[in-house]
Amino acid sequence: MTRRPHRAHLPEERPESTAPLPPPELTEAECRRCGTYIAGLDGRYACGVCGWVNDHSEGHRRLPRADEDPDRPPKGRRRPKQLPWPPLDPPSPTPAEPPAGPPYPC
Repeated sequence: MTRRPHRAHLPEERPESTAPLPPPELTEAECRRCGTYIAGLDGRYACGVCGWVNDHSEGHRRLPRADEDPDRPPKGRRRPKQLPWPPLDPPSPTPAEPPAGPPYPC
Protein backbone atom coordinates (compact mmCIF):
# COMPACT_ATOMS: atom_id res chain seq x y z
CA MET A 1 0.00 0.00 0.00
CA THR A 2 1.42 3.37 -0.94
CA ARG A 3 0.91 6.38 1.26
CA ARG A 4 -0.54 9.56 -0.10
CA PRO A 5 1.72 12.59 0.15
CA HIS A 6 0.52 15.08 2.73
CA ARG A 7 1.23 18.75 2.97
CA ALA A 8 3.44 19.87 5.83
CA HIS A 9 1.46 20.71 8.94
CA LEU A 10 1.75 24.42 9.47
CA PRO A 11 0.33 26.16 12.51
CA GLU A 12 -2.94 27.72 11.48
CA GLU A 13 -4.14 30.87 13.10
CA ARG A 14 -7.82 31.38 12.53
CA PRO A 15 -9.96 33.87 14.34
CA GLU A 16 -12.76 32.34 16.36
CA SER A 17 -15.91 32.29 14.27
CA THR A 18 -18.85 33.92 15.99
CA ALA A 19 -21.25 34.05 13.05
CA PRO A 20 -23.65 31.10 12.83
CA LEU A 21 -23.30 28.86 9.80
CA PRO A 22 -26.02 29.10 7.18
CA PRO A 23 -28.28 26.05 7.06
CA PRO A 24 -27.35 23.40 4.49
CA GLU A 25 -29.20 23.35 1.17
CA LEU A 26 -31.09 20.19 0.20
CA THR A 27 -30.07 19.23 -3.34
CA GLU A 28 -31.29 16.46 -5.64
CA ALA A 29 -29.67 14.52 -8.48
CA GLU A 30 -29.48 11.12 -10.16
CA CYS A 31 -26.93 8.57 -9.00
CA ARG A 32 -24.08 8.42 -11.51
CA ARG A 33 -23.81 4.65 -11.16
CA CYS A 34 -27.38 3.29 -11.11
CA GLY A 35 -29.57 6.32 -11.98
CA THR A 36 -31.60 6.30 -8.75
CA TYR A 37 -33.05 9.68 -7.79
CA ILE A 38 -31.16 10.79 -4.64
CA ALA A 39 -31.02 13.83 -2.37
CA GLY A 40 -28.06 15.28 -0.54
CA LEU A 41 -26.82 18.33 1.31
CA ASP A 42 -24.96 21.07 -0.56
CA GLY A 43 -24.24 18.86 -3.57
CA ARG A 44 -22.78 15.94 -1.63
CA TYR A 45 -24.53 12.67 -2.34
CA ALA A 46 -24.54 9.02 -1.28
CA CYS A 47 -26.74 6.45 -3.01
CA GLY A 48 -28.48 4.02 -0.68
CA VAL A 49 -29.17 1.57 -3.50
CA CYS A 50 -25.72 0.93 -5.02
CA GLY A 51 -23.42 2.66 -2.50
CA TRP A 52 -22.00 5.31 -4.86
CA VAL A 53 -20.69 8.44 -3.09
CA ASN A 54 -19.47 11.59 -4.81
CA ASP A 55 -16.26 13.28 -3.68
CA HIS A 56 -16.63 15.86 -0.93
CA SER A 57 -14.88 18.47 -3.10
CA GLU A 58 -17.84 18.43 -5.52
CA GLY A 59 -20.05 20.17 -2.96
CA HIS A 60 -21.49 23.64 -3.50
CA ARG A 61 -19.67 25.22 -0.56
CA ARG A 62 -16.83 24.40 1.78
CA LEU A 63 -17.30 22.04 4.67
CA PRO A 64 -17.26 23.67 8.13
CA ARG A 65 -14.14 23.43 10.27
CA ALA A 66 -14.23 21.57 13.56
CA ASP A 67 -14.25 24.82 15.54
CA GLU A 68 -17.42 25.85 13.65
CA ASP A 69 -19.30 22.74 14.80
CA PRO A 70 -22.00 23.80 17.29
CA ASP A 71 -21.97 20.30 18.85
CA ARG A 72 -18.23 20.26 19.46
CA PRO A 73 -17.37 19.76 23.14
CA PRO A 74 -15.52 22.58 24.93
CA LYS A 75 -11.72 22.54 24.82
CA GLY A 76 -10.16 20.18 27.28
CA ARG A 77 -13.09 17.76 27.20
CA ARG A 78 -13.41 14.71 25.03
CA ARG A 79 -16.55 13.08 23.83
CA PRO A 80 -17.33 9.84 25.66
CA LYS A 81 -16.02 6.78 23.87
CA GLN A 82 -18.81 5.06 21.96
CA LEU A 83 -19.06 1.30 21.96
CA PRO A 84 -19.07 -0.29 18.49
CA TRP A 85 -22.37 -2.05 19.27
CA PRO A 86 -25.40 -1.43 21.47
CA PRO A 87 -25.07 -2.75 25.04
CA LEU A 88 -26.48 -6.21 25.64
CA ASP A 89 -29.62 -6.60 27.72
CA PRO A 90 -29.23 -8.79 30.80
CA PRO A 91 -30.58 -12.30 30.20
CA SER A 92 -34.19 -12.73 31.19
CA PRO A 93 -34.91 -15.29 33.93
CA THR A 94 -36.13 -18.67 32.73
CA PRO A 95 -39.88 -19.21 33.19
CA ALA A 96 -40.92 -21.39 36.09
CA GLU A 97 -41.88 -24.99 35.32
CA PRO A 98 -45.64 -25.60 35.25
CA PRO A 99 -46.95 -27.82 38.05
CA ALA A 100 -46.99 -31.55 37.29
CA GLY A 101 -50.29 -33.19 36.62
CA PRO A 102 -53.12 -32.97 34.11
CA PRO A 103 -53.41 -29.63 32.27
CA TYR A 104 -57.08 -29.22 33.20
CA PRO A 105 -58.88 -30.21 36.38
CA CYS A 106 -61.26 -33.15 35.84
